[in-house]
Amino acid sequence: MDGKTIGLAIGGNKVTDVIAAVEQAEQAGIQAVWMTTGGARLDSITLFAAAAVSTATIKFGTSIVPIYPRHPLVMVQQAQVVAQMAPGRFRLGVGPSHRPTMRAMGIQMPSPLGNLRDYLRILKALLQQGEVDYQGEYYQVKDRLAEPVDVPVMASALQRGSFELCGAEADGAISWVCPAFYLKDVALPAIKAGADQAGRPAPPLIAHVPVCVHDDDAEIKSAFREQFAMYPRLPFYRRMLVSSGFPEASQATWSDAMIDGLVVYGDEAKVAQGLRNILDFGASEVLVSPILAGADRAASLERTSRLLGQMAASPTG
Repeated sequence: MDGKTIGLAIGGNKVTDVIAAVEQAEQAGIQAVWMTTGGARLDSITLFAAAAVSTATIKFGTSIVPIYPRHPLVMVQQAQVVAQMAPGRFRLGVGPSHRPTMRAMGIQMPSPLGNLRDYLRILKALLQQGEVDYQGEYYQVKDRLAEPVDVPVMASALQRGSFELCGAEADGAISWVCPAFYLKDVALPAIKAGADQAGRPAPPLIAHVPVCVHDDDAEIKSAFREQFAMYPRLPFYRRMLVSSGFPEASQATWSDAMIDGLVVYGDEAKVAQGLRNILDFGASEVLVSPILAGADRAASLERTSRLLGQMAASPTG
């Protein structure tokens, strides 16, 4: 893929199943796996520490771990373990998450960008330089490690301000449920603007994209609406979708036009071209979240995973 990376979003309720999925992804030639942490579900950082034992090359990424429930020092405690068990293979992605999710935990989620800025500065200083003495608006932390660890610190981004923040502070921006044209026309320029203002090179964009390799368009759209129903109901996502040119997102449902703008779907050739287009306009990595369509969900996942492995193995994608 000429230096570009293909990643796969994984998940599950059983530790053994998730580790098996990581091992299968590595065997298929996929370069990276990513996992979301949320609510009372399995913890991604702990799982990656376990998966490091039985893998050798595949990269691990969190997309994302919410910042509000964990003090930055707790995040550093966990990140060090994976970094030492899988040197050079772990990328820590953090983010504010969503107000409904945080309120369910009794957290009010004040000033998401301000909290994230402090959090990123603390994580990067302590992990990458080995010590921190930070007196910010939301966190005050002083501590040191025995030695720095090799962990890029990335952050979730959805609207222009968060992409600018990633450009200024993070080692990468991780998008989600953003149409490809929005990433090209809004996200990448915002990342560059933030980086320019901070006097640093622009960090990479990890484009998190729903993907389905399947031959029945109606089944794909039905599966997407079922598996991604929550996002237009969440204020952050709804606002971004409306600003992207989909006013119907205010109705908290997915229109066909919204799905066509967001999802990369079709047969192998069409999906491969769609993913190449995203990489060609400037994303450094495509993080694929598979849509499982049709009667045989396992076969649907296997078909998508097989294509991703083929693309990762090919110099031209």
